[in-house]
Amino acid sequence: MLTSRIIPCLDVSHGRVVKGVRFQGLRDAGDPAERSALYQDEGADEIVILDVSATPEGRGHQHETVAACRERLMIPLTVGGGVREAADAEALLEAGADKVSVNTAAVADPALLTAIATRFGSQCCVLAIDAARRDGRYEVLIKGGREGTGRDAVLWAKEAQERGAGEILLTSWDKDGTRSGYDLELTRAVADAVHLPVIASGGADTAAHILEAFAAGADAVLAASIFHDGDTTPNDVKLYLQEHGLRVRP
Repeated sequence: MLTSRIIPCLDVSHGRVVKGVRFQGLRDAGDPAERSALYQDEGADEIVILDVSATPEGRGHQHETVAACRERLMIPLTVGGGVREAADAEALLEAGADKVSVNTAAVADPALLTAIATRFGSQCCVLAIDAARRDGRYEVLIKGGREGTGRDAVLWAKEAQERGAGEILLTSWDKDGTRSGYDLELTRAVADAVHLPVIASGGADTAAHILEAFAAGADAVLAASIFHDGDTTPNDVKLYLQEHGLRVRP
């Protein structure tokens, strides 16, 4: 039985952590390196950093942010935002990332997933899926949730698996920042469709919500607001999960 991973997420824009609701109304939430180190000390299993303005602004990721975080981290670091080709992934890995997350560019050119997985290994290749409920199904969104694609999120996850992705980072646009709980139907649908680890993201408010996401099939959970606002810590969440029968990392 695998352990249940707790992963704080740092949405970063121009070198600062930001947080909003459904990717909008962003507010400052601190320095990425300081936040990463704090969450590591508080029991985080991994850290995810997503440059949420890189793709909309047509630029690459700010590598100095990644390097500053890596200097203070011993735990795995996943980085996404502005990755358009395998060379961009290589630059992030060289800056200190352990895994690279791709979203918009992979939708435009699915072969990018295969290129990254072939060159660096599937364990480095994370497909980020931002999904919104549309007419009874889940539609893939791109460019920070700004554009719909018409692509079905569950089918896209299955294709990504075939193309070599090693993990799915699944964010519910409807739930993001709302603190109303994860989209359990979305989580279950994708987890049932692939054998890759699925990271559930979007909507956490309580440890009970996180437990629900694991029960729906998630292998890990991403959370931001509850950690940024100091409502709880990864260690507190782990204690709750242990009390409810889940295995967690020390």
